[in-house]
Amino acid sequence: MAIYSLAMPRRVLLVANHDRAEIRAILPEFRQWLAERATIAGEFEAMSRDQPPTTEVDLAVVLGGDGTLLSQARRFVNYGIPLLGVNLGRLGFLAEFDMTGLFTASPDIFSDETRLVLHSHMLIEVHVYPEDADIEQPATARERHLALNDCVITAGPPFRMIELFLTLDGESTPSVHGDGLIISTPIGSTAYSVSSGGSIIEPRLDCFAITPIAAHSLAFRPIIISPKTCLTVTLERANAGTTMVLDGQVFAALRAGDRVVIRKYSRRVDFVANPGNNYWRTLTRKMHWAAPPTSK
Repeated sequence: MAIYSLAMPRRVLLVANHDRAEIRAILPEFRQWLAERATIAGEFEAMSRDQPPTTEVDLAVVLGGDGTLLSQARRFVNYGIPLLGVNLGRLGFLAEFDMTGLFTASPDIFSDETRLVLHSHMLIEVHVYPEDADIEQPATARERHLALNDCVITAGPPFRMIELFLTLDGESTPSVHGDGLIISTPIGSTAYSVSSGGSIIEPRLDCFAITPIAAHSLAFRPIIISPKTCLTVTLERANAGTTMVLDGQVFAALRAGDRVVIRKYSRRVDFVANPGNNYWRTLTRKMHWAAPPTSK
């Protein structure tokens, strides 16, 4: 007797950035298209505070741009749900699919007979401690946040130079005098860090990149450190508007004496890979990596 197996559709969550008119316009048609290929187990607004369901799902389809995908990475990381980013923004560096690419790859993505190819990325965990707190006691932290791309400590108004004292696993390093500091992950190295002279880091690596912002020194260069390192930044001197910015989306005021402790987060986030994409081609095409000067 022959035994036949039928492919079952994957269970998915649909997450859409309702703040954008172009996404609201296509959402009904896209929802119908998706329902014909997968089982929609839930639907969320990207900017809402609703938590994903605890029922088993295979992936979350995220409609938006890179900013939407950043916020959903922080939201979903503790649920172990892979994210499939569909770019409807401008750059689309993190979100690997556009609509055409998703339509082409949909038979493989939404059938449980095909194994998903995933890209796994580290996040950073950030604690902010007031001057008199014990940094060995996480409960004494004033702030706790996650970031996928980067943690930025920036001078802010009145935009005078600030002074940051760094320790790596308790070992002192030179202080940074300037406009601030960027601590980025590999996937975040092509964001603010590279714009400030930092290195491009292959996303498959695990490490931190430390990049100064307008350092008042010709000798302070960006450095790459092990993901096992605990980095502590003490604000020796700060402005009234000195701020910590995470992924360009989460903001926390800082003041002199605060200590910012940064570690690799214990969990990772998975992105569904587009089989038609290649990181280096994307870097060249979207960020014009090593592009020669143009001539008329």
